Amino acid sequence: MDRNTLIAYSLKYEGDPYRIARAIQNNESIKIPSFLPQCVCLLDEEYPILFRGLRLPPFVIYYHGNLDLLKRPSLGVVGSRDASLEAMNITSKIVSTLAQKYVIISGMARGIDACAHHAALSTGTIAVLGSGIDVPYPASNLELYNQIKKHGLVLSEYPGQTRPLKHHFPYRNRLIACASQGLVVTQAKCKSGTMLTVKEALELGREVYVVPYPFESIEGSGCNLLIQQGATILTNLLDLDII
Repeated sequence: MDRNTLIAYSLKYEGDPYRIARAIQNNESIKIPSFLPQCVCLLDEEYPILFRGLRLPPFVIYYHGNLDLLKRPSLGVVGSRDASLEAMNITSKIVSTLAQKYVIISGMARGIDACAHHAALSTGTIAVLGSGIDVPYPASNLELYNQIKKHGLVLSEYPGQTRPLKHHFPYRNRLIACASQGLVVTQAKCKSGTMLTVKEALELGREVYVVPYPFESIEGSGCNLLIQQGATILTNLLDLDII
C-alpha cells in the first residue's frame, strides 16, 4: 500500500483508526483525490518518532504550521475548561517561565488550555485538536487557532471538517501526553478530561507536575488527588527549576 492510498482511507473514514485498519486489511479499492491535504503518515520518514511508539499510532497526522516543533523539548500544560481567574494567572506565570526552555503543548480547549497557548505564542506552542484540522474547537478560539497556525503548530488525526465528536478527545489526550516530556496540571477536578490526559501520561512514563489547592477545594480536587498519589508538587516558580 502506498501513502496516497493510506491518506485516502483516512479522508474517507474521517481518521477513524478501526475503519482505516479494516480498509487496509481488506485492500479496499478507493479513488485517490486529486488534491491531498498537508499531512504526514506512518509510511513517511518524517512521521513524528514519538507517535510511532503508541499502541495505536495515528495512521495520518494533518497539520498547519511548523512540524519541526515536535522535535524540540516540550511540556504539556492542561487543566479545567472552567478555570478560575487565579488558576489562569498561575498558568500564565508557569508557562511564561517554562516557554523559555520548552515548546508548550495543549488541547486548545477554553480555560487552562487556551491560557497556556496564549502565554507561549511568541516562543512556540502546539495545539492538538479533537476535531478536524480545519475545525477550530471551540469556535470561540478561532483567533487563537489562526495565531497558532501562523506562529506554532496545529495538528490532528482528523481531516478537514471532521466534527469534534466526544470519543475523539481521549485520542487527542494521548497525543498531548505522548508528544510531551512531562505534563503540568494547573487546575482540575477529580472527574475531568484533564485526569484522562494524566492517565495517558503516566502510562507513557511521563512525569506529572501539579499545582496544589486549599483544603476541600472542589476546583482543585483532582490536583490534590494527584499529589496524594505521588505527583511532583509545584508551589512557586522556583520549583520549575526541577523541570
